[in-house]
Amino acid sequence: MQEERIISQKARGNEDKSLDLSLRPKNLSEYVGQSKVKQNLEIFMGAAKKRREPIEHVLLYGPPGLGKTTLAGVIANEMEVNIKVTSGPAIERAGDVAAILTNLEDGDILFIDEIHRLNKTVEEVLYPAMEDYALDLVVGKGPSARVLKLDLPRFTLIGATTRISLLSSPLRDRFGAIYPLSFYEENEIGEIISRSSNILSINIENLANTKIAQRSRRTPRIANRLLKRVRDYVDVKADGIITPALADEALHLLEVDELGLDQVDRKILATIIEKFGGGPVGLNTLAAATSEEEATIEDIYEPFLMQLGFLERTPRGRVASERAYSHLGAQSKDNLSSALFN
Repeated sequence: MQEERIISQKARGNEDKSLDLSLRPKNLSEYVGQSKVKQNLEIFMGAAKKRREPIEHVLLYGPPGLGKTTLAGVIANEMEVNIKVTSGPAIERAGDVAAILTNLEDGDILFIDEIHRLNKTVEEVLYPAMEDYALDLVVGKGPSARVLKLDLPRFTLIGATTRISLLSSPLRDRFGAIYPLSFYEENEIGEIISRSSNILSINIENLANTKIAQRSRRTPRIANRLLKRVRDYVDVKADGIITPALADEALHLLEVDELGLDQVDRKILATIIEKFGGGPVGLNTLAAATSEEEATIEDIYEPFLMQLGFLERTPRGRVASERAYSHLGAQSKDNLSSALFN
């Protein structure tokens, strides 16, 4: 399952939560990467501070693990206000969001992760709250029902989503600032690993840092997770110093190759090449052949494989590229098996 993969972009329960909390930057100067977003935020927040007003509502979107929740916390720290954190699935009823909003104070930030998963009823309660800082609550039922208007403090809503296309237009249009978070450059991931190593008191050599960064799929969350696992390996097998050779051993044991592909990624590519002659193969056929769900392949595995140029989506189905053959060390389907970890 996706949650069990070491290179999963999604948070993996309490392990990742505790690690994320200890490593999260507190202000923009500590936040590595996303330079354009940071530049815009500096101006955005600076203007609000000068006017002594809360910042406008902010929407952050991008793949999991790129730092949307962290950036929301940074914004709250920079604005010197409190932040209340929740998620779309956790807000089930209009009364839930009303209870949260009425407990905020002037300038507070409400952060809603996975905001695209809010239900329609909750969304409609948010519209007047975001525009007019007011709640329109229906009291009673039938002919005796009436609308009760409650004034709210001037708060800021920060929404985060991995699927901006699933956000309704009325909700999306109510955000004053919308920022996309993109994948990090390898040198930026190296900076994050160095910073995390210092915080966790990990002794790591520069080339070992590079080896972990190369396998981190340009995602900070994965980089920090791999760093922790490599540290564990080195603490048991050696004297605690992460050398390039030890990093290679640990990452090989984790079945993460030099480009960040794991055993499932390689299985998908190998199946297309070995069983279907490189493609094209339909998604449902590929799912059946790999024992993976169609949605999991399409949403979790394919984006990174396509980003690397290993996989192409065509009208007739999925096709493995020449780069995929080369990476797996396979000139033909007959010698593919030697390229896979046992």
